[in-house]
Amino acid sequence: MDLAELGALLTPEGLRLLDATDGIRTTAEAAAAVSRLRAAGHSPDLVSAVVGQARLRVKAEAKFGPFAERMLFTRAGLEQATRLSVAARHAARFRAAGSARVADLGCGIGGDALGLAALGIEVDAVDADEVTAAIAAYNLAPFGSQVRVHHGTAQAFDTAAVDAVWLDPARRTAGHSETTRVGAADWSPPLEWVFDLAGRLPAGIKLGPAFDRDALPADAEAQWISVDGSTIELVVWTGALARPGIHRAALVVRGDATHELTAAADAADEPVRDLGAFVHEPDGAVIRARLIGEVARELHAGMLAPGMAYLTGDAAVTSPFVSSFRVREQLPSDVKGLAKALRERGIGTLEIKKRGVDVDPAALRTKLKLKGAESATLLITRIGTRRLTLLADRVG
Repeated sequence: MDLAELGALLTPEGLRLLDATDGIRTTAEAAAAVSRLRAAGHSPDLVSAVVGQARLRVKAEAKFGPFAERMLFTRAGLEQATRLSVAARHAARFRAAGSARVADLGCGIGGDALGLAALGIEVDAVDADEVTAAIAAYNLAPFGSQVRVHHGTAQAFDTAAVDAVWLDPARRTAGHSETTRVGAADWSPPLEWVFDLAGRLPAGIKLGPAFDRDALPADAEAQWISVDGSTIELVVWTGALARPGIHRAALVVRGDATHELTAAADAADEPVRDLGAFVHEPDGAVIRARLIGEVARELHAGMLAPGMAYLTGDAAVTSPFVSSFRVREQLPSDVKGLAKALRERGIGTLEIKKRGVDVDPAALRTKLKLKGAESATLLITRIGTRRLTLLADRVG
């Protein structure tokens, strides 16, 4: 979205037209809406803005639920925005630390600021992009003077009056649609500046889950977060926002339920053991936080292979921090032998999971030519140089 489209949209006519446009889910629906609106005499800028927003609101439901119906977005802003349920958890930490006024430096479309404001916290939301800042101002308007939106850089904002900061440095090229990732040296604001500020003020810093662990501040809390099986972010907490004695945390969100594993440091792995009756796959947040050993001890399990994030054991237990599978049997690893074994067992529906092997599950499924009424899970991994193919069933 450019300024001309945003200007056309932020008018009584534009907003009424957007609210009257049903959610657009397909390219064909978008094309039909463009034709209908242009035939009604609306300007090209307004039509482009309305149709684009209608499509984005549909996509935004996954992150913002019913709130998406009254929000505005850019494509890039939506992709990078924090889910509202996660933003609410972040905001709760600020409130618990006694932060009455927080600066959201790099606020994007305002997702995290929404979470903060909803808990009664005063917010200064700052973004360097003019269009993004304007959209954030619209999204945060219901909170009135409790939220102030500023168009400017994070570095230029005076933090003297705030109690804490939330930082989401831009890790992609500038733009509202197609963007590409850039190295830490090109982040905005720069990582060095971010960590310097976080050393002087309590801070929460949103980073990618694959961030270099060696670059983490030694005295900070690092919290990896996953939602419904996808590891979405790493948050570095400093000062009063970091929990005493906790330097590693894995927060696992599944539906409406949340579970957290915390530790003072990386956990030592359990020893490798022979294949047992069960195989457990740790959640991505647990793997990133290097807390696999903590989960293994809870499950009375060991590592299936050195350096491989699969656990195995004989205890019939599971955990919110893993996906568990009951092993049926070991099958051949060559495609011909595997296909024959699956046909003999009548398996027509197959979930394929792999770790540490070069396998394309979609391509393998096509080659297997599955038929039958039975279903199962195929776990493909390796022990040393030997490939291991296990037929299993999900537990729980």
